[in-house]
Amino acid sequence: MSKTVTLTIDGQTLTVPAGYSIWEAAHQVGINIPNLCHHPALRPEGSCRVCVVKVKGARNLSASCVTKVAEGMEVSTHTPEVLAVRKNIVELLLANHPRDCLSCARSGNCELQKIASDMGIRKIPYNYNRPPMKKDEGNPSITRDPAKCILCGRCVRMCSEVQGIGVYGFTWRGINSRVSPAFDLPLDKATCTYCGQCAKVCPTGAITIHNDTDKVWAALRDPEKIVMVQTAPSVRVGLSEALGGKPGDIVTGKMVAALRQLGFDKVFDTNWSADLTIMEEGTEFIHRLKDGGVMPMITSCSPGWVNYMEMFYPELIPHFSTAKSPQAMFGTMLKTYYAQKMNIDPAKIVSVSIMPCTAKKFEAQRPELSASGFRDVDVVLTTVELGQMIREAGLNFQALPDEQFDPLMGVGSGAGTIFGTTGGVMEAAVRTAYELLTGKGLDPLELAPVRGMEGIKEATLTIGKTKVKVAVAHNLANARKVCEAIKAGNPHGWHFIEIMACPGGCINGGGQPISLEMDTPVKRQEALYTDDRNLPIRKSHENPEVQALYREFLGEPNGHKAHQLLHTHYREQIRG
Repeated sequence: MSKTVTLTIDGQTLTVPAGYSIWEAAHQVGINIPNLCHHPALRPEGSCRVCVVKVKGARNLSASCVTKVAEGMEVSTHTPEVLAVRKNIVELLLANHPRDCLSCARSGNCELQKIASDMGIRKIPYNYNRPPMKKDEGNPSITRDPAKCILCGRCVRMCSEVQGIGVYGFTWRGINSRVSPAFDLPLDKATCTYCGQCAKVCPTGAITIHNDTDKVWAALRDPEKIVMVQTAPSVRVGLSEALGGKPGDIVTGKMVAALRQLGFDKVFDTNWSADLTIMEEGTEFIHRLKDGGVMPMITSCSPGWVNYMEMFYPELIPHFSTAKSPQAMFGTMLKTYYAQKMNIDPAKIVSVSIMPCTAKKFEAQRPELSASGFRDVDVVLTTVELGQMIREAGLNFQALPDEQFDPLMGVGSGAGTIFGTTGGVMEAAVRTAYELLTGKGLDPLELAPVRGMEGIKEATLTIGKTKVKVAVAHNLANARKVCEAIKAGNPHGWHFIEIMACPGGCINGGGQPISLEMDTPVKRQEALYTDDRNLPIRKSHENPEVQALYREFLGEPNGHKAHQLLHTHYREQIRG
């Protein structure tokens, strides 16, 4: 059987791999076929029919995203018939769509809006007749507006096939058809982990990030408040896209300058608390390894994964590391250590974090994350929301000078940087745990087996006389496989496991800029590894500001004070 197929598209002869769809073949030669239900990360479904083309000899127009190429096939993508049918389909979608584009969260970045513009649709020949539908705004992470749903099914496929949860499904029929959780439950009652991957693939404003920029603007304008901000590793390689730049641009210095221009009193680096997390989590792992603690130990810095474990596998909670996430550790230290050092009343501090993650908004509201007597983090903004604030302020981002983070909590290592990608937490932990256990540095420093985008990765290290087997998984469908293996008695013999809720880790979090290019997460990942290589400190335990924190305030890692402030507990969540 031939491995390639030769066909013609709009008179161009081309040869493509067998099994390609017409849409993929056309894309390869620069022919843009519009679509709304197709997404490169998801299984093709052909439900929207916007991508129809004319195949010679076929009785009807064919949906190009699900029609496979064939030898000698002749395809036309823009005959008068094809263009008329596509335009009519989009007009029908617009007829059932709210007319609030100017105030929509996806205005300017809406696929339906762009396709309508590209097709030259300037008026809609049908009346709006969709019944009113209530917004779902009861959770802190994601807003759903069913009136803007075009029934493309992307969120259904993402949640079911990639994340393995299946929160969404098609309900009702005819003009009442909609996508919603079972029994029309709001997301705060459904088994939603708030990972935000549904918002990443939604082509319209039907699923968006819960916007908290107004809260931050209000705090910045309040003369009684001292507003301080931390920025996660992945934000520095994602923010540029939200402001017209390229995927993977490292814009750390300009991001710091922009935050100061917006009015933040202090700008800090979550890489600092990522290093702190490694000190606590790595020490915890060493204690479990030496003292026969619950194994395998599993990382707990991904809040979407934490939600998943608490809802679906509460019996495995003892395997969780008790270390807080870097976001929460930072917030605690800001309102204790930093407040004391600077003689600031912690009640006046507004702790803001910029995260690539929608689930971080939910995490910040967890009642147990307030060991200092104050909430660790008051407001969480995503990368997308920060981009919005920068545009709202009229800042010329690319023209800003590079500036440095503020001291005491502003130095981060390369190990902290790679927290933002799948495998990064494990690699950072191994760099420190290996050296603490053996007195020697890991050589090579890069832990290649846990890098890349493979769903589940493993590595075996000899640390002293002990063979330690580690595993890394990303996306919740793979998390389920890992959980089932642990329940089955851990036949792989894992000692330490890292799990991230989002495909690719934080680089592809629900709060990162939306991209339809499959290589975008890879470019962000490569940028984090580049940043790691270029930083003067590459191991968490060598961070001088973290060393000072232990010397002046906490004592030793996993000590009494550290446990009181930097560790937490988890509980079963019952929803649905």
